Amino acid sequence: MAAPPEGTPCWADAMFSDVEGAKRFYGEVLGWTFGEASSEYGNYTQAYADGKAVAAVVPPMPGQQSQSQWCLYLASPDAAATAAKIRDNGGEVLMGPMEVGEFGSMLIAREPSGAVFGVWQAGTHEGFEATGVPGAYAWAEFFTREPERTDAFLPAVFPYAVKRMQDDAMDYRMFDVGGDTVLGRMKMTDDFPPEVPPYVNVYFAVPDCDAAVARATELGATLRFGPQSSPFGRFAALSDPQGAAFTVIDTSTTEGDMPKVADVP
Repeated sequence: MAAPPEGTPCWADAMFSDVEGAKRFYGEVLGWTFGEASSEYGNYTQAYADGKAVAAVVPPMPGQQSQSQWCLYLASPDAAATAAKIRDNGGEVLMGPMEVGEFGSMLIAREPSGAVFGVWQAGTHEGFEATGVPGAYAWAEFFTREPERTDAFLPAVFPYAVKRMQDDAMDYRMFDVGGDTVLGRMKMTDDFPPEVPPYVNVYFAVPDCDAAVARATELGATLRFGPQSSPFGRFAALSDPQGAAFTVIDTSTTEGDMPKVADVP
């Protein structure tokens, strides 16, 4: 397996004060199993879908208390160089770059409109071992109230070609790497409560969206949007019992025509 191309989403993890609770929840909803906690790396614990590494969960570091949230990592061949580009284009590096043993190097950053994301330079850990299959990462998009800032930042830091969706009902852009669409950007509307900050929305694939939503809400999740069918699949946005936002999508159940897109110069 080769390291993913620069700018491609390559990993996702989340910090939970109740890691065992998170393992139970995602095990039930997404079918994940979990490896051994790595005490050398703060009890970082990998999640597996059908034996393939697809994400990780970790407890807060001592003295660190923050809202649980999923962090999406974008691939970089040189985390230090990416950190410099982030700073040069109005972003903020919150942590790192730092080496994580032989696994690779990482940093956590905030783009100019406020969404937090990660950058991963692969060592022995190259990222997702599976995508698009049940339980695995399927898609992600930056949600922002200031799309012009995000739209200027992302292609300045990563080698993205940009397209916009030709849909008057939403302000949505897509970012391509090597001809493949790898990431989206959605403008947050007034439907979002003002206290919800910009964030990166991570989608996980499920075989049945409605069944996943039913199980998640039984286990204490909050349904935020959907389920709704689309040309890309049937999806629903949730907050897990510890407040981390994520979306489930069944890409085999589609409805409607694919939207028209146009290149952004």
